[in-house]
Amino acid sequence: MGGRTAVGRRSDVKKEPHDELPLDDPDPIIRASHFAIRFAVKLLAILMVLVIFFGIADVVYVLYQRLTSEPMYLLDISDIFETFAAFLAVLVAIEIFVNIRIYLSSYELPVKLVVATALMAVARKIIVLDFEKIEALEVFSLGAVVLALGVTYCYMLHAQHRTG
Repeated sequence: MGGRTAVGRRSDVKKEPHDELPLDDPDPIIRASHFAIRFAVKLLAILMVLVIFFGIADVVYVLYQRLTSEPMYLLDISDIFETFAAFLAVLVAIEIFVNIRIYLSSYELPVKLVVATALMAVARKIIVLDFEKIEALEVFSLGAVVLALGVTYCYMLHAQHRTG
């Protein structure tokens, strides 16, 4: 009955996901805009599920195509990298869907998960990179991005353990 929670907030205050987009704003244009944005996020979640299934179909198609071409049932290095790229693209899409789902059901943006997803996407890029066809600057740039995301993620974990 109105007591304080562990984090010091009032427990009797009913909080709704996305308080930053209130549907009870007095201005009808703002209210309609907030409703449209909430709908757009839900639509993005549905579309991401479609992307995931199309990605899985692409993985199956690529594997079938590679395994049924001469020489039969053998994959060379380029086939394996193409298959890895398709698999990893589906995994990144799943992570993005998880971000959208958490955003829809939580009270705040899951920044740690977004950073982890970005790290996974960059790692996917590096895994399927053809180092014979890129310049050194691109390799250093990707390394800098991985370092920045890794440090950010570690800092967020450290901060979470300190406060938790």
